[in-house]
Amino acid sequence: MRVIRDSLADGRELIYFDDATTTLPAERKPDSRTLDPRPETAELRQDPLTGEWITIAKARQNRVMLPPAHLDPLAPQTPDNPSEIPDQYDVAVFENRSPSFGPAQATPNTEAPLGIGLERATTSVGRCEVVCFSPEHEGSYSTLGETRARTVIEAWAHRTYELSQIPGVQQVFPFENRGEAIGVTLHHPHGQIYSYPYVTPRTQRLQASVRDYGTSLMGDILDRERNGSRVILAGEHWTAFVPFAARWPIEVHLLPHRDIPDFAHTSLDERDELAYLHPRLLRMLDSLYDTPTPYISAWHQAPLSDADGIRMMLQVTSPRRGADKMKFLAGSEAAMGAWVGDLVPENAAAAMRDALALADEKWTHR
Repeated sequence: MRVIRDSLADGRELIYFDDATTTLPAERKPDSRTLDPRPETAELRQDPLTGEWITIAKARQNRVMLPPAHLDPLAPQTPDNPSEIPDQYDVAVFENRSPSFGPAQATPNTEAPLGIGLERATTSVGRCEVVCFSPEHEGSYSTLGETRARTVIEAWAHRTYELSQIPGVQQVFPFENRGEAIGVTLHHPHGQIYSYPYVTPRTQRLQASVRDYGTSLMGDILDRERNGSRVILAGEHWTAFVPFAARWPIEVHLLPHRDIPDFAHTSLDERDELAYLHPRLLRMLDSLYDTPTPYISAWHQAPLSDADGIRMMLQVTSPRRGADKMKFLAGSEAAMGAWVGDLVPENAAAAMRDALALADEKWTHR
């Protein structure tokens, strides 16, 4: 696979990842736009009631919201569309124009202080990137095909490794949002990568669970699930299942069979199989009902410290609890963090297996 580094008119990095079978030339057009200077790095503020860090990113308030196809900011540039990507591409990654983290990097004056304090604030260092899966205006990761999905996986691995080297970054998070009900502001098939200057709250709770149970926790969960009724699909290197205590009406976890922390540590065989299994899992969601299901496809990767026993995991969730019903986070979930599940996980798994068979048949005869 060919990797081509470039930059946008305001200095942001742009990286092209070409398919193994690409017909695109190695030379790409430069970005000839005149752009405003990049916004200042966002502010990080601590909530003293929980110890959590909140990014205040005012520049994000002005980001593009569901533009028409001819002004798609992730399509290749044309004379009538001064988009973010100057030339044709297979997969492209670039720094977000209005990031929640970065572009500033950590220095002794920007590192978040430890412990709890009142009105603590610092610079929201790190980096946010956009991963464009295809030059097409519509679609998602599930519709790319194995060759392009494999290129995206290489991009995730490449970016995970490099972003982990940025001073101050403590965790790297690739994800895809699909559907307006999730909050998507662009229909173009794409994902994002957040590089956090702290270990996220969800991972901190996992770290505490590992300390309490032992470093075999995630391996033991996988071993139990592989022999149970909640498995959706399985391969030589990966298994997907509905978790025992699923929070969301649709929730699936995909775990590697090896104890590996992130994409950068996956083998070529694991990446090859993932390019087949991951899209199948997402296509399954669209066979549950007559209309496409909104989802978040989130790659939890181990933090750069205190990572013993934490392996990478895909978590796919959707608030859709019926053909015309959505789960909203109301009083108990939103205010207290006390979840109430709407569906029995074992029943949900059975419905998903049926939907997977239907999705596979549709994909074969597309």
